[in-house]
Amino acid sequence: MPSPRLAPQIDAPGFAARRIAADIIDNVLVRRRALDDQLEGPSAHPAVKGLSDRDRALMRRLVATVLRRLGTLRYVLSRLLDRGMPADSQRAETALLLGAAQILWMDVPDHAAVDLSVRLAQADRRAARYVGLVNAVLRRCAREGQALGEEAAKQAADIPEWLFSRWSAHYGDATTRDIAAAIRHEPALDITVKSDAAVWAERLHGEVLPTGSVRTPLHGAVTMLPGFDDGQWWVQDAAAALPATLFGDLRGKSVADLCAAPGGKTAQLAQAGAAVTAVDRSPARIKRLKDNLARLALTAEIVVADATEWTHAPFDAVLVDAPCTATGTIRRHPDIAWLKQASDINTLTGLQHRLLQRAVAMLKPGGTLVYCTCSLEPEEGELAVQQLLESEQALRRAPIDASEVAGRRELITVEGDLRTLPCQLPHADPRMAGLDGFFAARLVKA
Repeated sequence: MPSPRLAPQIDAPGFAARRIAADIIDNVLVRRRALDDQLEGPSAHPAVKGLSDRDRALMRRLVATVLRRLGTLRYVLSRLLDRGMPADSQRAETALLLGAAQILWMDVPDHAAVDLSVRLAQADRRAARYVGLVNAVLRRCAREGQALGEEAAKQAADIPEWLFSRWSAHYGDATTRDIAAAIRHEPALDITVKSDAAVWAERLHGEVLPTGSVRTPLHGAVTMLPGFDDGQWWVQDAAAALPATLFGDLRGKSVADLCAAPGGKTAQLAQAGAAVTAVDRSPARIKRLKDNLARLALTAEIVVADATEWTHAPFDAVLVDAPCTATGTIRRHPDIAWLKQASDINTLTGLQHRLLQRAVAMLKPGGTLVYCTCSLEPEEGELAVQQLLESEQALRRAPIDASEVAGRRELITVEGDLRTLPCQLPHADPRMAGLDGFFAARLVKA
């Protein structure tokens, strides 16, 4: 074990990955920057591209583990710190979080986890005064942290209190604890295939889910997997793949896909034979949608516009995949748990209502509207549809039958809507279990 007084070596193996991970975690927790924006695109951390593939994968896993287990980590560290977290150094706290995450859940020797966290603290002017603290606390964590982590797990500490209270009120305490347990595990990769799901499941060392998606435990660069360059499949959570299937036979029908980017549902609609018009207000996201469709050799009319203001001749069907708090996707995007707050719900429900009103206006008589969100909040799902049905007398609900979701009755609400939870689709391997939390309702215009 190096002395806490050892000068930091920025070329120590794995140090660069941990330094970048610390930067990204700080940006999420302090500056409230989304994780995806820091990993890819024009706002990505400038040093990410300089990492080797191995270090890039390590950095991503470090960040995801800290954010996915943040509540547990804070609980464990609070029990090991006599005076609480250093109040004047975020980097000292982040060094502790990273070190403890590696000790508790990652295949990293304890001495290496402590050593590199000490170096992180040494390399920061404000954190340097806490080098001895970081060293001592992480040594204790190696001895005592496992038992403390088990205590935290019983409290579902990795779900923010405001979310836990909301979910308990709507889904019940037991189900909420099951959701919390599911979110703690890094999920497998889900893909939607054009055809031959069983063949692609074998090629990707995965399995075909009851709903038709292929799930593989493979991780790493998606672009390197068989079939990607050939456009045989696209990445899409199993729950996200369900709403676009609720229209039935779409061959020859006109469909508007509102808020369409990055294009997973657009691809499904086009693959089903629909004439798709994909609408999104973000030019950057539209570019990604175009790139995805080009790789998949699928076509759609692309429109850059605000869907709440865009007008068009009536469509046979409209899909509204509305912007939402995305609390159903925390298992794949763990930063959401710590970026979102209760006030975001009210802000987004107004936008969702405007999108729904616009969708009704552009729907032909007899046409079908599918509304969906990747949120677990009832205001963005069940209550939004209830409000729409009360205000639009021409609409009626077309209940979804369990046969449309592989006979999984637990995915259908009493009213006939789709409601998936992260704790559903159990599996002996927790990494292969679960799916995102989604809501979808099917409505028909009289």
